This record gives sequence, structure tokens and C-alpha cells, in this order.
Amino acid sequence: MDVEKLNKDFALIADTINELDELNYNDERYDELEEQLHDLEDDFMEEFGKELEEAIGLVHDEFCPDNDVLLPIAYFAKNYIRNQKDHKGRYSYDVEFGEGVPVEVDDFPDQEVRIVLVPGPTRLLVTVGDKAKQVAWRAE
Repeated sequence: MDVEKLNKDFALIADTINELDELNYNDERYDELEEQLHDLEDDFMEEFGKELEEAIGLVHDEFCPDNDVLLPIAYFAKNYIRNQKDHKGRYSYDVEFGEGVPVEVDDFPDQEVRIVLVPGPTRLLVTVGDKAKQVAWRAE
């Protein structure tokens, strides 16, 4: 897997998700941007879907083996926080708590646990409630 391309393509998707999230449904650009996002997601899935699904499966095996593994795009956040650029001019990203796919984790029976796919670098985060985030996998 070309990790540089993965990170670049995913950052473009994250920025498009953010741009779409800022638009009102009535905005004339909304439909066009939404179509662009779907095209980016389709290309992303075609190129990286299999490897990401395997990574998600590993995270599920470790944290929530009784939950079904979904397509990688299901683990995208509805909005990404774009942070500062690194020394190579690439942005890093984070997410608010509550983003991603809810899962049931035996170690946290009374807490909301979610898995979310985040770019910059591409990684899977497991969040617990609104207090803890853990990187469960990172693309290498």
C-alpha cells in the first residue's frame, strides 16, 4: 500500500467532508460537492479498501470481536479538525468525541465506544466516552 498516496487522498476526502458539512442543503454547490465526495470515496475504496478493511478487522478483533466490520467509509467522521502542517507541509487531523462507528466493548460496558478513521497520518482511533482516545492502528 502506498501510504503517502493513502494519506494524501484521505486528507482530500476529509477536507471535502468538512467543506460539505459547512454548506446548507439549499446551497447550489451542495449537490456537486456531494457527488465529488462520492467519487473520491469510490476511488479511495477501490485503491485502499481491502487493506483498510483488514486493518479494521484487526481492530475489531482486539476491541470488539462481536461487532460486524463495516466498509471503511462507514468509519469516516462527519467532520474533521484540521491541525497545523508538519515539517513536510502536510496537515494532521483529529476528530471530536462521538464521531465514528459505535461498537460494544466488554471492557467498557457502560460507556460509548466508537471507532473512527482519521487522516494525517491515516489511523484508526478508538474513543471511549468523551475522555479517552487511543490509536489502535496506523498505516505504515
